[in-house]
Amino acid sequence: MRAEESQPRYVRKAFFPQQNGAAEPLPPIYALLRSVVRPVLRSVFGFHVEGIEKVPTSGPVLIAANHSNYLDGVVLGAALSRKIVFLVMPRVYHATRLHPAFHRHVGSIPINLERPDPGAIKRTLQALQAGEVVGIFPEGPFSLEGRLVRGQPGVAFIALRAGVPVVPTAIFGTYQSMDSGVFYLPRPHPLKVRFGEPLYFGRYRRERRVTQPVREEVTRRIMAEIARLLHPEAEPGQCPEGRTREAEIDMDNGLPGLTHGR
Repeated sequence: MRAEESQPRYVRKAFFPQQNGAAEPLPPIYALLRSVVRPVLRSVFGFHVEGIEKVPTSGPVLIAANHSNYLDGVVLGAALSRKIVFLVMPRVYHATRLHPAFHRHVGSIPINLERPDPGAIKRTLQALQAGEVVGIFPEGPFSLEGRLVRGQPGVAFIALRAGVPVVPTAIFGTYQSMDSGVFYLPRPHPLKVRFGEPLYFGRYRRERRVTQPVREEVTRRIMAEIARLLHPEAEPGQCPEGRTREAEIDMDNGLPGLTHGR
């Protein structure tokens, strides 16, 4: 039995190899929208990004962010120079007759985070194995009050199966921008994206079952980091739930440990 199968402890490197060479070209529509959206966000919404240096510049990455409305995907896509393969709810993927074609072009993957979705999970793992950046909103549906809510277990399952770095991300201002918007058009309001230190979890092999306690604990860890980024005024070294950030889970219970990138 290999070491990674018997020891579900954290790792400091992704299991998939880093991708070298020139960056993958963006899909034409994705590139066009990004070239137009970024200047508008900066000039009209005062858009800026914090912690961009914490996001790996190559290789597979899972970006996990809070979610208020459709504007989150727009600002997240503008924050990174790399293309993001977004996991979107089916109702968003099929919002209009034009949406499916658009999402197929930019590589979005429809996924249901509230129940098992083997097909979507497989496509997501394939994207990560190809060295892509995958963006996921663990809360699932939009937040109706602009507050962080409990995450769905889909993000933990993907993180554990892939064994890639998970970058917790906080998005600011999109709820306020759309709260009183007319015809789904955002009003000018400061927008910001803050990236946190990558989280590394041990990889669970396909033949090993990812139990519910494991999924719940990994989801809790990811959501706690997002909450900490949203509320940096919390006591240093403590996540919102009062546990130290660097504390590992009891390995005797079969739960993977966690470490932050350095």
